[in-house]
Amino acid sequence: MSRYLVGAVTEIPPGSKKIVEAGGRSIGVYNINGAFYAIRNLCPHQSAALCSGITTSFITSSQPGDFCFEREGEIVRCPWHFWEFDIKTGQMMVEPKTRTKVYDVTVEKYNVSVDEESIFVHV
Repeated sequence: MSRYLVGAVTEIPPGSKKIVEAGGRSIGVYNINGAFYAIRNLCPHQSAALCSGITTSFITSSQPGDFCFEREGEIVRCPWHFWEFDIKTGQMMVEPKTRTKVYDVTVEKYNVSVDEESIFVHV
């Protein structure tokens, strides 16, 4: 298993992301409330650069005109067709069987690394 240095913890403050090349792959590394997550920068739908889309919340509604914003900063929306993916799991929000690859992230002292071995594989 290879480990790729992404950068210093201070380079990715809470609520931000950094897109890096690791092992020939483009990967988005996100800091969500101090916890780091990494996903493949590739939408499984038509191969758009997923992580260049906006990072948003999940919107639910109990009735017309009533909107609730949940999981702020945990969802990335594909810039081409607006498919939404959970940054923590790589799962598509409306069809959990569709996912993008996620990677283990290691924080050691002041540095963030991404491991080549993935937790989930794109189906």
